[in-house]
Amino acid sequence: MATDPNQTQADLPPWRRTLDDGSPYWTKHYQPGVPAEIELPTKPLTTLLETAVREGGSHVATDFFGAEMTYRQLGDRVARAAEGLRRLGVRAGDRVALLLPNCPQHLIAFYAVLRLGAVVIEHNPLYTAPELERLFEDHGARVAICLDSAIHTLDELPTYARPATVVSVNLIKALPKRLQLALGLPVPALKKKRAALSSGTKGTISWEKLIKHRPLSRRFPRPDVHDLAVIQYTSGTTGSAKGAMLTHFNLYSNARQGEAWMLGAEPRRETSYAVLPMFHAFGVTMHTTFGVLKQSRQVLFPKPDTAMILDAWHKHPASIYCVVPILYQRTAEGARDRGQSLASARWCISGAMALPEETRELWESVSSGLLVEGYGLTEASPVALGNPFFPTRVSGTIGVPFPSTLMKVVEVDDPSREVGVDEPGELLIKGPQVFQGYWRDPETTSDTLVDGWLRTGDVVTVDNEGFTTIVDRKKEIIITGGFNVSPSEVEQVLKQHEGIDDVAVVGLPTERGDEEVVAAVVPAEGFELNDDELRTWAKQSLAAYKVPRHFIKVDELPRSLLGKVLRGEVRKQIAHK
Repeated sequence: MATDPNQTQADLPPWRRTLDDGSPYWTKHYQPGVPAEIELPTKPLTTLLETAVREGGSHVATDFFGAEMTYRQLGDRVARAAEGLRRLGVRAGDRVALLLPNCPQHLIAFYAVLRLGAVVIEHNPLYTAPELERLFEDHGARVAICLDSAIHTLDELPTYARPATVVSVNLIKALPKRLQLALGLPVPALKKKRAALSSGTKGTISWEKLIKHRPLSRRFPRPDVHDLAVIQYTSGTTGSAKGAMLTHFNLYSNARQGEAWMLGAEPRRETSYAVLPMFHAFGVTMHTTFGVLKQSRQVLFPKPDTAMILDAWHKHPASIYCVVPILYQRTAEGARDRGQSLASARWCISGAMALPEETRELWESVSSGLLVEGYGLTEASPVALGNPFFPTRVSGTIGVPFPSTLMKVVEVDDPSREVGVDEPGELLIKGPQVFQGYWRDPETTSDTLVDGWLRTGDVVTVDNEGFTTIVDRKKEIIITGGFNVSPSEVEQVLKQHEGIDDVAVVGLPTERGDEEVVAAVVPAEGFELNDDELRTWAKQSLAAYKVPRHFIKVDELPRSLLGKVLRGEVRKQIAHK
């Protein structure tokens, strides 16, 4: 959009307007006290933990089914794990893969890897061997810290992708002794079970052996704030899994942006429920960085079980509860059925998918604060926009940019031309949380980062006040349960089935506000396909959330003149079925 010298502020789109003090126009909607700019970090992420140990060492850092660990204990175990990893040969710049649910060992491992200047690679521990093979081949991690029940998956990897050393983590060890005994197994049997689960890949050692060493020397060199900290794989803006490179600066900045947004959340006074997976970008920021920055008590849940969450609420009510819409709905309904109060919840951000208005209303009827919608993507560490925790919020939108974040909306096919108010276009963002590019993929990086602006691939409209609404996606990624699913990946797996001649995978909207994975299949001649058999077969190569919920039989798939499947037409073709 060319700038007309005769234009007034009112003639400009909101992202080009400023207030009298020079701040972006949308900051007028911020909760009073939220700054337009954050103080940018000058030290690495490990400083967050060192500060927490120094200022709140006796405060509880993690609560895992009642087993508590203070920040001082967390700091000590991080130092011991770092020394154990150093003895395994981990050096600055090396990649270390984590395949863990939410548990104390996950938080310890995350900071231990960073303390050495090495790079964390987060993985879903439920991934199958075919899913992990390509990722391990790409990042080349030679050390993995893995849930013991998933070690057999690493065993299935070909030699070139398999890590040389695996640290086996058994969650039973992290439970209180009373719960270990409540499992109905005597202590010797528990030890035997742990030993059996820890066997497998050559070079496997137990977590307990890793942390038995003395703490890493305090003089050991620390990473720089601009060093690579995490490679987070995402289908992101491109449709195929790419490793988004996030530095200490990126992640630390996003934690500070979250701190500014949640004005009033006090250090060592908050209880945060770690329900979001720590291997997910949203969970990384909420629990491994922001939670430590605020020195919160973090109640860890290895899976999103509503009954488990409500049981924990009795003992340590949550003040910070950030999850996806379906969990807000289920938690509120469960509390209502039990007659249980959720009034402690004051800071609640919904992400990963659209927030239905009825879910927002229900949650706010049982809690004490606003439920606001936010927007992010892995390439932005991940949060970039949000609705204010203030009456200025506009429900049904993703809000306005976070402090120190800029945005603009451009024509989908020409990022050099901006659109106007209420006109659809691609959302571009710029800020300290924007990633450095994709691991070993300069071509895709140059397509995604243009002059420092991140092309999100999301088509939005922006109203005259600067509030943004997502209306479409340029990319064809399916968002289900808060996770991204690449249709191409699922199609490649299904095409290997002898009974499928052709297939197209799309997302169809659900009442929850996200999508479900649906496959339109052309059966091979002579085959009668069975949905249950297809799902069982697909689960051998795909995580459960990627497996199609429905298989719709069609005679043929609509294609372009060049032979490309027209997924938009497929979606229309099967929606009524």
